[in-house]
Amino acid sequence: MAREEHLLSMEIVNRGISDEGSQTFSVRVRRRLPDFLQSVNLKYVKLGYHYLIKHGIYLAILPVLVLVFSAEVGSLSREELWRKVWDSTTGYDLATVLSFVALFVFTISLYIMSKPRPIYLLDFACYKPNDDLKVTKEQFIELARNSGKFDVSGLEFQKRILKSSGIGDETYVPKSIGSSENTATMKEGRFEASTVMFGALDELFEKTKIRPKDVGVLVVNCSIFNPTPSLSAMIINHYKMRGNILSFNLGGMGCSAGIIALDLARDMLQANPNNYAIVVSGEMVAYNWYPGKERSMLIPNCFFRMGCSALLLSNRRRDYHRAKYSLEHIVRTHKASNDRAFRCIYQEEDSQRYKGLKISKDLVEVGGDALKTNITTLGPLVLPLSEQLFFFGNLVWRNLFGNKNAKTNNNNNNSQQANSIKPYIPDYKLAFEHFCVYAASKTVLDELQRNLELSEENMEASRATLHRFGNTSSSSIWYELAYLEAKEKIRRGDRVWQIAFGSGFKCNSAVWKAIRRVKKPSTNPWLGCVDRYPESLTQ
Repeated sequence: MAREEHLLSMEIVNRGISDEGSQTFSVRVRRRLPDFLQSVNLKYVKLGYHYLIKHGIYLAILPVLVLVFSAEVGSLSREELWRKVWDSTTGYDLATVLSFVALFVFTISLYIMSKPRPIYLLDFACYKPNDDLKVTKEQFIELARNSGKFDVSGLEFQKRILKSSGIGDETYVPKSIGSSENTATMKEGRFEASTVMFGALDELFEKTKIRPKDVGVLVVNCSIFNPTPSLSAMIINHYKMRGNILSFNLGGMGCSAGIIALDLARDMLQANPNNYAIVVSGEMVAYNWYPGKERSMLIPNCFFRMGCSALLLSNRRRDYHRAKYSLEHIVRTHKASNDRAFRCIYQEEDSQRYKGLKISKDLVEVGGDALKTNITTLGPLVLPLSEQLFFFGNLVWRNLFGNKNAKTNNNNNNSQQANSIKPYIPDYKLAFEHFCVYAASKTVLDELQRNLELSEENMEASRATLHRFGNTSSSSIWYELAYLEAKEKIRRGDRVWQIAFGSGFKCNSAVWKAIRRVKKPSTNPWLGCVDRYPESLTQ
């Protein structure tokens, strides 16, 4: 009986005025229908539907082909069958056969040459700072207090933000933020840039055994710190790269610039065959340190931490067997035409002339709109046909009957029926095995998980990265992929979705496919601490 209590509903009905002049009521108990969406049987029905749609063309054509072939061949004896095959092949002269073969080879060659060159990710590296730069949340507040740049209310505000940020006690910051002097100097910026970028690149060259002079394309992205000469020139000078290298330096493009840099590197590799490309993504924490009192500009201080990633791409077909991943899709969404989205994350000076990033309260709403546009564009490229039919059917149903139901609900004041036709959110878990969602903050991750209906396991890499390394800006999605590799979760054929957000406002996605099973790497920023996750996320 206890199992069925949740299926019973009680309704109090007003019977009106009795003969004695008093109000009369009656209680009506009804049995509700069970929640079919939670039914195990419906789960298997949906799985069967997906399988039917995915393999429907084969299930429909194969029986027909078998019947036709059986009808044609079954009526012939073995001698008649061989005679028919011989007669059909000897009717052509040598010139006709050679012409057909030449045309076939030419068509195949033209098709292969017209296809875009595959882009392979040979390997990547994420910089892990020295332990002397590691700080707890309490030590972070103590550094801010020792700098003498913040009043009591500013320190308390940062302390509250950190408490609910999802950031742990092992993130890395430059020690200069505890200095009473100005940290946003070229000297400090160049020192931090050389530390994180060269650290990531040294590890990358060691892992791939590629010489710096073999690299033909270099793309560097850093949003805030943009010195002259550029960061890309700094790398070329340090590693003495070749003089005809195609170098690019992307600035001011926010936390999703890593995928923009990847898109640019892909285009350069498509135009320049037999080449290697390196993409370096990072942000300089000390140079972006805000010493003022504006609370909306203090938020980046609490989240951004030291980090940098470097990845090696190749368009050489012979590198297929040594590569880890192949690049499948890149989808970019830009919302800067909307004024509210444009000013959502805005660099400016406060009333004291201190420079910093101002975070608008509209961030979550603007980000949700950009995400909706991005996944709508990405969906047809990655979702199985079954999910696309579900989405299209729901869209048509809501357009045809949504307004009608809304009028009925207004007349009946029935709020439950008003929500009966909800937008169908495609199940992206059918398209991807792994998710690397930009680890901006706990609030952003919670909203993305809710909107995309992802499980805790799907969000594990993002939450672990936020807890262990904090928000490392455009390199965060690579620390997340490094986490998946350290956990040995990547299998051959697995698809990985990297999605990031940034000022502008932008939302960008990259889709990778694992070429082989990725074993636990010998060098990885998670070695030594990965076994503590995900249990430590709840602490």
